[in-house]
Amino acid sequence: MTARRHAAEDLAAEHSAVLGGLLREREELLATLDRVAALNGTARLIRESIGTHSGFVAEITGPEQAVIRWLSGNRTDALQDLAVPIGQGIGGRVLALGRPVRVNDYVSSPSITHQFDAQVRGEGLAAMIAVPIMSGTDTVAIAYAAMREPRDFGDDAVLSLEEIAGEAGRALKLASVAEADRETALSAERLRMQSALHDSVGALLFSIGVQVRNLHEDISDNPALESRLRRLEGDVSAASRALRESLLALSESSPERALPVELAEHCRSFQARCGVPARFVQLAPVPRLDAERTGLLVAAVREGLLNVEKHADALSVVVSLLPSDDGVQVVVADDGTGHRGEEPAPGTGMGLRALAERAARLGGRVSLVRDEDDGCTLRAWVPEPCRRR
Repeated sequence: MTARRHAAEDLAAEHSAVLGGLLREREELLATLDRVAALNGTARLIRESIGTHSGFVAEITGPEQAVIRWLSGNRTDALQDLAVPIGQGIGGRVLALGRPVRVNDYVSSPSITHQFDAQVRGEGLAAMIAVPIMSGTDTVAIAYAAMREPRDFGDDAVLSLEEIAGEAGRALKLASVAEADRETALSAERLRMQSALHDSVGALLFSIGVQVRNLHEDISDNPALESRLRRLEGDVSAASRALRESLLALSESSPERALPVELAEHCRSFQARCGVPARFVQLAPVPRLDAERTGLLVAAVREGLLNVEKHADALSVVVSLLPSDDGVQVVVADDGTGHRGEEPAPGTGMGLRALAERAARLGGRVSLVRDEDDGCTLRAWVPEPCRRR
């Protein structure tokens, strides 16, 4: 083996170890996050960081309403689960304007409506600030800070609350990724359970049914046994129907979950077939795609994994799914070191050309490039429906 090959393998192994460590760290981080923990911690952080008497957070439950869910420093339950429609009170005004709102004394302020004066009085609050918590360009929650006496909140207090809201927005984004990862893993496990039940229990019930029918045909002079066999045949038929219903329930998956589940299964099958570690990573929730676009992305990953299997001599593969440029992108990246000089330039294979043509008809694109360290990266991107470029 040449010195260059040794060096390439060492570099690939090093990159694989680093990537594996990063992915493990990411999984450990996401495993500790959820939406409730993120927003409950935000309410406490508001009170402790800004020095207010109370901090609370409302989640957006619809396009025109927020509900106060998480409170810190409260004395009563007057604000707990309070629904705040758009435009009403200080939170509803934030929802309408998409920017911070502050009042020196809530119940006497002329700049807001007063549907919630009774609840605010019940909690004993006066001065209040509210700011939007954003994810991208969308308001996903509202952060409040409040004092129990009138006062003039300065710009520094507003800036501090906006910084906390920014951190909360980033935490919510991570929490949504963690939730997507958990749902993908659960859906994949449901798919494996479906296959296992079909192959084991389904086959067993079919076999029992055949044997019972054969016995029933062979026995014609024993009415008692015939009656028992008929009951058993009915039981087997009922069990088969129940199994079919269970398999159907296990196979049900929402369109936005179907794509990551299928990509994860392709990675699992590739690893089982080739013995090469293959990881699937969904970097963020993706918009729902139609069947044609979903099929193209799945075909791109399948083609990318096939190319790795045939040519790359790789030590590891990572398949990524992410939103990108008003669409969805999949990436198949390998650290292959072998046979590159014996194959055509990347992107010239018949399978890839067919994929590229198929993507172009949808307004998308497919590319395969060789990396500086001898690995290859395949990218396939499609726009969201009705947003072609």
